[in-house]
Amino acid sequence: MNDVDVTTVDGSRRWSPDGVTQGGDGRAIPAVDGVRHRFVDTPRLRFHVAEAGSGEPVLLLHGWPQHWWAWRKVIPLLAGDHRVICPDLRGFGWTDAPRSGYRTEELVDDLIALLDVMGLERVLVVGHDVGGRVGFHLSLRDPTRVRRLVTLNAVHPYWSARSMKASGAWRSWWTPLVETPLLGRRVVRHLPAFTRMMLRLGAVDRDVLSPDEVAEYVAATREPARARAGERLMYEFAYHEIIPTLRGRNRSRRLTVPTLMLNGERDVRLSPHSLGGWEPYADDLRIRVVPGGGHMLAEQHPDLVAEEILAFFATGRQPG
Repeated sequence: MNDVDVTTVDGSRRWSPDGVTQGGDGRAIPAVDGVRHRFVDTPRLRFHVAEAGSGEPVLLLHGWPQHWWAWRKVIPLLAGDHRVICPDLRGFGWTDAPRSGYRTEELVDDLIALLDVMGLERVLVVGHDVGGRVGFHLSLRDPTRVRRLVTLNAVHPYWSARSMKASGAWRSWWTPLVETPLLGRRVVRHLPAFTRMMLRLGAVDRDVLSPDEVAEYVAATREPARARAGERLMYEFAYHEIIPTLRGRNRSRRLTVPTLMLNGERDVRLSPHSLGGWEPYADDLRIRVVPGGGHMLAEQHPDLVAEEILAFFATGRQPG
């Protein structure tokens, strides 16, 4: 096992094993051919990062209730020409799960710290679900760090009450079960059938996720600190971010990063009819709705997703 020298932004040094197979809690990290693992210390928290390939760096950001492994089918399709970097977001997978810090802008702070420590000045970003929201806000905050952005099953940051109405309130029936303080963590910990149901509904087709794959996500979310993290993530969004967004908080920040949104026609959490309203605020935003696609496009249609990502990333690439 080789040691990887990681230098933090404050000049201190951290050492993390390259090729680790489990986290500090002893839970095994799922193996994917060609993927290496390490832990990266930043001034904000310790990240678990899965990596593969070499070339221009692309950051893959997962959603809830998943972790880096959500990209397992896409990683090998991108790694031939890119350095694929899949961090577990704060509170998920094998990254630290502190009690606070789960607002979207704080998750952006986390990622900027990670990019700084890893010496990555500019990256391509792909984000699913929560990861898509974080990718949007990273692009708004510091567009110099993001060359191009692709989101999967995510809504743009300019949505409005009209967008919510178009999506259908019924799609959010489940969120109070996760976002309510103290209740959310108990639901996720003690009612694994709830998480299994959310995964199955998101996948649309039963053969998208095997029982073992569902069990992997369920096991990760049931850990006490990670169940609390999921609750805090949903709580912060519901109680501190939705209303300011509806009131136009983000409309003063123009999206200048070229962006492609991929959304599923049959996404149970986000209707394709709710994706409008961005036109006055973005320079180059394109939307593609995948026929028959559900909420987990990277696992349901990995070939299509990879093809769309690579084609979009190739557009605008500088010669040489």
